[in-house]
Amino acid sequence: MAGPLTRSTRQRSDAITPALVAAGPEQTIIHPARAGWSFVKPSVIPGFGLTLGYTMVYLSLIVLIPLAALFIKSASLPLSEIVKIATAHRTVQALSVSFGSSLIAAVVNVVFGLVVAWILVRYKFPGKRLLDAIVDLPFALPTAVAGIALSTIYAENGWIGWLVGAKGPLHLGWKIAYTPAGIVIALIFIGLPFVVRTVQPVLEEFEQELEEAAATLGANRWQTITRVILPRLTPAILTGFALAFARAVGEYGSVIFIASNIPNQSEIAPLLIIIKLEEFDIPGAAVIATIMLLLAFAMLLAINLIQTWARRRYGDV
Repeated sequence: MAGPLTRSTRQRSDAITPALVAAGPEQTIIHPARAGWSFVKPSVIPGFGLTLGYTMVYLSLIVLIPLAALFIKSASLPLSEIVKIATAHRTVQALSVSFGSSLIAAVVNVVFGLVVAWILVRYKFPGKRLLDAIVDLPFALPTAVAGIALSTIYAENGWIGWLVGAKGPLHLGWKIAYTPAGIVIALIFIGLPFVVRTVQPVLEEFEQELEEAAATLGANRWQTITRVILPRLTPAILTGFALAFARAVGEYGSVIFIASNIPNQSEIAPLLIIIKLEEFDIPGAAVIATIMLLLAFAMLLAINLIQTWARRRYGDV
């Protein structure tokens, strides 16, 4: 229990604020911000109004106003024309290629990204720092350069393309470049760092004593992974999945070089938007972009709901 205030403290407090109330034989100082109702938490550093205003202006200029303009431009067309563009076979196929390839790439990145993060955190080996730096390479590498490099490697006369092709030593007959499989490869390349960098910090803070306790209680390695480790990593894994998926949906630069860009086969939605703009069909491009925005928002909302459920079930890690 706090002791009674001295006379000097009481006089100084009265001079600063009248929020000095009696509580039995002792007196307690109440912060001015807590004396009345307020949604702002007391802070030593002032400037809430200024920073909030700057944040709202910045978000409005960068995010809200462009998105509002996109919806307004789409709404300039009649409803029948919007439905016609949205249900066109070419549009549906382009959206299917974009979202389907992004979903496959995000799932693959979750598996291999978790493995890469585990190796970087749990093991020490020569070249570990170099491997850790290579993970960030897709962040710094221009997407066009990545697309050219991938198309060169995975083409029929490339190193990997020749190895798995019909004329290669393996005689697998696989064709990767200039097919939908090439699109998935490009999206895996640009999305892997998001999963690794999201899971890696959580693994570094993971208590290995929990694994030792599970082993002491008789759990085998598989049970330790599925019942101890993965539940604690689930929120981070879902976050990495959402980031990788969102990044892949809007990817353009690396995909157009490794995809054949054939309509109704390997044409992605961002490329279709570019084609509409080159044809000066701005409302049509806006409609396709709006559909992409709504679909991406719905999928990210579902992922965030699952992530919230996982955090409530397994704890916020």
